[in-house]
Parts: sequence; C-alpha cells; structure tokens
Amino acid sequence: MPNHTLPSPVWLFDLDNTLHDASHAIFPAISANMNTYIARVLGDGVAPASQAQVDAARLGYWKRYGATLLGMIRHHSVSATDFLHVTHDIGALDKLVRAEKGLGTLLRRLPGRKILLTNAPTRYSTEVMRHLGLSRHFAHHVAIEHMHVHRQLRPKPSGLMLRRLLRKHGVAARRCILVEDTLANLKSASRLGLRTVWVTQYLRMSDPIGKAPLPRTLKRPGYVDVKVKSVRQLPARLHRLR
Repeated sequence: MPNHTLPSPVWLFDLDNTLHDASHAIFPAISANMNTYIARVLGDGVAPASQAQVDAARLGYWKRYGATLLGMIRHHSVSATDFLHVTHDIGALDKLVRAEKGLGTLLRRLPGRKILLTNAPTRYSTEVMRHLGLSRHFAHHVAIEHMHVHRQLRPKPSGLMLRRLLRKHGVAARRCILVEDTLANLKSASRLGLRTVWVTQYLRMSDPIGKAPLPRTLKRPGYVDVKVKSVRQLPARLHRLR
C-alpha cells in the first residue's frame, strides 16, 4: 500500500501582533522612540525635525521599502544596530506584554516544526518570548539581524530572504505556512508558494504611524489561505492548509 501521509508542515510564526498584543503598549512605546530617533536624524543638528517630517519619512520609507529602517539606512546612513537598540529600549516588558492564555498548548497541538520569524531584534524578541513562555516550542528563532542577503539587510517582506531561509532549513515552500498579521509579508510569501494565515485580532491601524484606520470589514485577500482572529483557531483550520 502506498503511503499517502502528508509531510508535517513547517510553521513560520511572526511575533508582534501575532503571538501577543503588541498594539496594546509595546508598539506605542517603540513608535515614540522611533519618532524621537528619526526627528534627531532628520533635524539640522540643533533642532529636531517636525512631527510632520517624521511622519512623512516613516510612511514614505515603509511604503517604498516595506520597513522604515531600510529607508533610514539607505538615505541617512543610519546604523541598523543602533536604530534597533534605541527604538526597542522600552524598559521592563512585564507590564507591557499582553497575550492570550493557552498558546503553549496550541503550539504543542500543531504538527510540525515551528520557526519564529520576526523583523524585531534578537534581544527584544527573546525577552518577549521568555515572558510568553513559548521559546521551547520553536526549533529556531530568526530575528532581523539574521535577515541579510548579499550583505544587505532584507527583512520581511523580502522574497530573497524567504528563499534563502527555505534553502537553509532544507524545506520546500509548499510545506511552509507563514502566520502573520502583516499583509505585505503574506503576499510575498504566497508568491513563493508558501501557504498563508492572516491573524487579525490585534490590528489597530493600517499604517505604522497610527493615522490610517482599518477598514470596517477585513476582507481576506486571494493570497491569504486562511484568515483567523486568533492563532488559537489554527488547529480547527488545519484541514484548509493541507
């Protein structure tokens, strides 16, 4: 009898606004740090840039490059290490982290290897995972410092970075499932043949500066295979990702 058992999937989990509610307190703190940092860089050496100038830079670089940091590196010669350190210096996380209960049980129930894939820096993401108590469920932790391709920083939604990641872990795209809150990242993954899960419950705004509200109904785009409010709904939707 031939064996028709499907190979176990490899899960790529985002962190912020996927495994915990970053919009509650963490993103506002990071955003405030980012505004201060960018205002200083864009300023004239005496006075910082205006909030309008900062908003324009953050939004423009995010739309053009998929991450504000990439624009700051390219146009202002900012050090990625310095930018990530300063913007993610938000003090003790114990009062800031907010998440659902039962995530460890959920991850145990999902068949296959799990990889954390986050555009956040290692130190911050390690600390958040420690607070969540989820580190042991992940075979690998891929943070933004590990997302270099040809010596260039290529965070999500970079297709080049995703292809390199799949090669490194010896896994075909069709076996991978990306679980994310960010549509641009899901779209890029879908183009490469990964299956995609969109997590929506922690979304507040549709831009990084908090000016553009979400549409009243969040329609599932064609490149999203499954839309869930919470990652805890994944076991019930697993059949749709086969």
